[in-house]
Amino acid sequence: MKKALFALALGTFALGIAEFVMMGILGNLSTDLGITVSKAGGLITAYATGVCAGAPCLLFARKLPLKRIMLILAALIAIGNSLMMIAPNYGLMWVARFISGLPHGAYFGVGAIVARRLSVPGKEAASVSFFIAGMTIATLVGVPLATFITDTFSWRVAFGVVAMSGLCALASIRFWVPQVKGLEDVGFLGQFNFLKTLPPWLIFGGVLFGQIGLYCWYSYIDPQMVHVSGFKVSDMSWIMVLAGLGMFIGNIVCGQLATHYKPSIVASAVQALGMVVLLLIYFFAYIPFVAILLMIAGTAILFGPGSPLQSSIVVYSRGGEMLGAALIQIAYNAGNAIAAHIGGTVIAKGYGYTAPALVGIPLVLIGCVLLYILYRRYEHVKNRLS
Repeated sequence: MKKALFALALGTFALGIAEFVMMGILGNLSTDLGITVSKAGGLITAYATGVCAGAPCLLFARKLPLKRIMLILAALIAIGNSLMMIAPNYGLMWVARFISGLPHGAYFGVGAIVARRLSVPGKEAASVSFFIAGMTIATLVGVPLATFITDTFSWRVAFGVVAMSGLCALASIRFWVPQVKGLEDVGFLGQFNFLKTLPPWLIFGGVLFGQIGLYCWYSYIDPQMVHVSGFKVSDMSWIMVLAGLGMFIGNIVCGQLATHYKPSIVASAVQALGMVVLLLIYFFAYIPFVAILLMIAGTAILFGPGSPLQSSIVVYSRGGEMLGAALIQIAYNAGNAIAAHIGGTVIAKGYGYTAPALVGIPLVLIGCVLLYILYRRYEHVKNRLS
């Protein structure tokens, strides 16, 4: 089982670099292309838009074996990032980033289902956490490496590394992931039945608003660290290592907590802490040491709710598991796209690189409340959610 989960995690590793490398190279890329940081941030939006467009395609893949779907998605990871590596201008880069994002939500959606089916009973959230850990390790190792490669060679070489990671995931899934039981075919329309209930919408809303609020800040961590906290551009390589460490810790800790406590209360409590951290970032980001500590805490909170909620949505979307798992990724990445736009707009209007953190607080509050409602109404009774 662990070898199979490791193979699945290689895919999230590649996706993690693809998604988060932009935060560490925005300055280099904008300088190279002769565009503003705000415009370069549009490539973050492009990726997130691709995620939102690609995930619903799973509706038409319900009859395919789950392993075959994973192989197709891993191939798309390699193709999309190869195109990004060779794109000659901003317009084509936007298109390449859009293509790179297409497999993201679907991969997480199907992968979460496969991870749960490979798990021993009662450890489903932990197995999903292991699967998602590939992304957190990417932020710990892959993204800083890509940032270093960008500083030393070129951001194009960095995207070549992402493409190779996608190929490694493809090969590993081919040889290490067994065939697992397919999903029950309830018909095309039957996949939507779970959306008639409230819990999935509370999860989607909690994810969307929480992600927007935190990503407003994190989308522009590069310029904040350089222009507010006073670090050098060359420092971003090791800074991104620490950001990845926070994500890794948040994912593992919350994944384990969700085996003892209800996923919704874990996620809600973590988002509540996020509001405090964002407020502290706004006031104290100018102190380098404090800025680093707050960044680690912020990235832990950014990633913490992921595995509990990704596992929960599979439970609450019976009959439409692939759609539910994909929709939660749409919520995450729609949040990313909206957040990058909001944060960029606030910065462009001259409010400074810490202002997005302040703007994000009320949005995180909404997400926190929605997840707490889920806990009180549907999960408060012991053992109601398995």
